[in-house]
Amino acid sequence: MPRVLELLALPFSSVSNLIGAGGWVLPLIFICALLMWTLIAERWWFFRVIYPARRAALQAEWRARADRHSWAARQVRQMLISQARVAMDAPLPLLRVTVPIAPLLGLLGTVTGMLEVFDGMLVNGSADSRTMAFGVSHAMIATLAGLVVSVSGMFFLNRFQTRIAREAERFGDTLEFEAMR
Repeated sequence: MPRVLELLALPFSSVSNLIGAGGWVLPLIFICALLMWTLIAERWWFFRVIYPARRAALQAEWRARADRHSWAARQVRQMLISQARVAMDAPLPLLRVTVPIAPLLGLLGTVTGMLEVFDGMLVNGSADSRTMAFGVSHAMIATLAGLVVSVSGMFFLNRFQTRIAREAERFGDTLEFEAMR
């Protein structure tokens, strides 16, 4: 039984070791990643579950209209398309902020790691390889973590933006606008 507990605790100790090796900036990068992945999961859930029902409700609202060919009907159609687009795009501004913040935090970790290297050289009076390796590892781990978080977020942000544009166009196509005859 103790062996099983050790195996279960292994991922947590690995994350703890990574945070310790990455310096004080790494928890900030993890918080940024947690926020980003929460937003990604929410958008995935929205497109899989919530949006189809919302789209059907907006389409039903359009089909319930008797007038679909006047100027006012055209404005209502544009309003429905805008409502759908706003609902799809709602949390993306926050996702657009978290994606570039992660590498900037990684860069901050790089700077603090290099400052540790120079501080160690100042304290020891020479370039001690152990101190240099410790500072450089802080710098590289923080940089790598920031880039991994940012690149993964950029992939999903691009996918969501493409999907929103495609879904808005499809939704507009489903709302038939009958031109005046």
